[in-house]
Amino acid sequence: MRLPVMLAVALLLAALPFAPWADDDEQRPDTWLRGADDEGARFERLERYLGGFSAAMREVGERYERTWEALQRGNTELAEYHWEKIGDAIRGGYLKRPGRQANSDALFLDTAWPEALEAIRSGDPERAWRGFAKGRRACLQCHGAEGVEFMNDQPIFTDLAVPDTAED
Repeated sequence: MRLPVMLAVALLLAALPFAPWADDDEQRPDTWLRGADDEGARFERLERYLGGFSAAMREVGERYERTWEALQRGNTELAEYHWEKIGDAIRGGYLKRPGRQANSDALFLDTAWPEALEAIRSGDPERAWRGFAKGRRACLQCHGAEGVEFMNDQPIFTDLAVPDTAED
């Protein structure tokens, strides 16, 4: 019994230099960020990596779908969670692209978003759907105001039906 344990320990010790965490990136000049020529180049790489407003909108789209699915299942707590995160994602997006803030705030975050959140939090499925429908309309309006109306012609807006009772 003692020999197999000793053999296992020996093999483990022999393998440690090859473990993924054993590679000391600080000593490698070819790392994607530290390998940049200067701090300005590093910031440019970070900005490119983090993306612009479209990266935030990708998250918003995913959470919009998850909100819709949660409402379909009657899970208003999950819908509330995702709806809250939509607000966070948009705020993070205009942190990177401040030019998108005015319409984001005026057409969505300061108006439809909190009203929809309150409706979803009510736990009343009909009220939650009405709030979601209001948020959906605000999304469509914001896309128009930003000159990207083509965004409205995609499955999350055309195929994910909102109950007729939710539409005004």
